[in-house]
Amino acid sequence: MKPSALLRTLSAMALAAAAIVCAPSAQAAPREDAAFGATQDVAPELANVGIDEHLGGALPKDTIFRDTSGQMVTLGQYFDGRRPVLLVFAYHTCPMLCSLVLDAVATSLVSVPWTVGNEFDVVSISIDPHDTPATASKKRDELVAKYGRGGSTTGWHFLVGDEQNIRRVTSAVGFDYHWDERQQQYAHPAAVYLLTPDAKIARYLYGIAYEPSDVRLGLLEASQGRFISTTEKLLLYCYHYDPQGKKYSLVAMSVMRLGGGATVVLLGGFLGIMFLREKRKRRASTARNDGTPTDTNSAANLPHQHAS
Repeated sequence: MKPSALLRTLSAMALAAAAIVCAPSAQAAPREDAAFGATQDVAPELANVGIDEHLGGALPKDTIFRDTSGQMVTLGQYFDGRRPVLLVFAYHTCPMLCSLVLDAVATSLVSVPWTVGNEFDVVSISIDPHDTPATASKKRDELVAKYGRGGSTTGWHFLVGDEQNIRRVTSAVGFDYHWDERQQQYAHPAAVYLLTPDAKIARYLYGIAYEPSDVRLGLLEASQGRFISTTEKLLLYCYHYDPQGKKYSLVAMSVMRLGGGATVVLLGGFLGIMFLREKRKRRASTARNDGTPTDTNSAANLPHQHAS
């Protein structure tokens, strides 16, 4: 291939790579889910149970609760403007689901590099107004023991309150639940919520098992750039939250953008070198065609002088 044709081909490749880098990302349409999956026919008891996502919505920081010591606190006390918060709704006499969710949280956080109480906090709010600081204290101690990291007790906050304050928070999150009189228990969805340092909803993670990588990336996103190393920022770029699957996934377009950006840089440098070489060759060719004599040729063409 001639140099000029090669340059045209490489230029086209660079433009294609630049188009990938600059292309707008496609936003997946959110999907309404029931407790564990896609909207579908459910039992009458679960007709009004689910989660209506309010991403970016603010929690009411003036709501009043009692902590494990019985002290009156406001929800806003657990948002210091620096650290994200992992929020859980659970009640302490729940026969099964709440314990599974709380255990899953502790199990997942064991494998998360950040430590509760240092880089983020965990707040658990009981949805049962009959729960007490004593039951909250017992549940907290169980979770802290399962977590197993020394010195993290201060980062686990278990709160109880009245119906009005509980409902204000659950409504802000979009957590729909109700008391099932026949079963004598609450019907509610299973999820955890990642909140920004200023008490806004950053992410929803669904189910009764939470991949540590999903939790870690969610906390990174919720932290709004705080505590993020360069490597972690790259992870945030390579992964995004997939509303269709309700978990973090590798985004092909993001990877293409990263690869495209690198390609643009490499091709740009290579094209620059090729253009300089081509320019030099053209100058040399032009000089030869003009017949411009060199010093050697000039000496050869001088007339011979003979001694008189």
